[in-house]
Amino acid sequence: MKNLIIIIALLSVSIVNAQVFKGKGDTKFQVGANFQNNATGLNVSYDFGVGENISLGLSSTYALGVKSALDSDFGDRFDIKARFNANLGNVVNIDKNFDIYPGLNLGLKNFGAHLGMRYFFTDGFGVYTELNAPLAKYNSDRLTPAEKLHNQFTISFGATFNL
Repeated sequence: MKNLIIIIALLSVSIVNAQVFKGKGDTKFQVGANFQNNATGLNVSYDFGVGENISLGLSSTYALGVKSALDSDFGDRFDIKARFNANLGNVVNIDKNFDIYPGLNLGLKNFGAHLGMRYFFTDGFGVYTELNAPLAKYNSDRLTPAEKLHNQFTISFGATFNL
């Protein structure tokens, strides 16, 4: 019985018809976990479609699980970024429910790049993952461990929603 339920669930997910990025006017909201060296945190982002394959948005991360030895304050733990995405799901055409979006971001800590992927199970709900890396840090001096928060390679994953 348990195997039958699993098979039915897998089949129902595979026949769902959801398009990931619809172009101009499309809106996405994402919330998930963020992982980086010496911290874990919460990542929230919002993207708005401005063209067939282009979106602009905001992304914010707050580091919650910071090691006490870092002596970090709110300014070290918080980051917000304006972002530009090239939504390439319909270009690479892997699956109509899958989107891959490389992009650039400009935040409080640095200028960086990201590579994200989304998969929608239904028209309104899916999962995402993002890889982020700084390209140019504003502070070019030797960074303290607390200043390295959001100034290093990070990985985020969680839930994504069509609004």
